[in-house]
Amino acid sequence: MVYIETERLLLRSWKEEDLKPFRLMNEDKEVMRYFPKSLSKKETDLFYQVIAAEFGETGFGLYAAEEKETKEFIGFIGFHRAVFSADFTPCIEIGWRLKKDAWGKGYATEGASACLNYGFNELGFRDIYSFTARVNEPSINVMKKIGMTFQGSFSHPKVEEGSVLKEHVLYHVEKQ
Repeated sequence: MVYIETERLLLRSWKEEDLKPFRLMNEDKEVMRYFPKSLSKKETDLFYQVIAAEFGETGFGLYAAEEKETKEFIGFIGFHRAVFSADFTPCIEIGWRLKKDAWGKGYATEGASACLNYGFNELGFRDIYSFTARVNEPSINVMKKIGMTFQGSFSHPKVEEGSVLKEHVLYHVEKQ
C-alpha cells in the first residue's frame, strides 16, 4: 500500500524484498555513524519486526521509501512512537534513514515534508518531534528545512555515557 506519494518518492508498506537492502543499509558504517553501532542481519530483522508491529498497532510507522523512477528501496521515512524516558515523551517522532547512494538528493526533506502533511492532515497528529545526536548536522538541516524548531538538548537515555552521540538535540512542530 502506498501511503504517501511525492514527486520522486513512494512511501509505502514494506515488502519482503526490502529486507536485503535494508540489512545492507544498516550494516553500512557510514550510514550508521550517528547511531551507537551498525546493525547485524539479526538486529535488522528484529527492527523490521518492530516496524511491522507498530504498523499493526497504530496504522502508521516508518514507511519504506522507494524511488519512483527506479522502483528501488532507498530506506525509510516516517513516524515512530518514542517512549523512552524524557520530559517530551511519549511522543510521535518523525525520522528517516537512507542508503548512502540516496544522500544529497533532497529525498529526506521531500519525504519528511510530505510525512508531516500526512501526519497532521490524515492521521490527526497535533505535534511531531524529531531528535538526533548533536553532531548529526545532515539530519538537523532536514529538521530545519521541514519547518521544525529547536526545543533544546537532552542526554539520550539509550546511548552510553561518554559517547559523542549521547547529547541529542530536540526539534518540534505543531499543526498550524
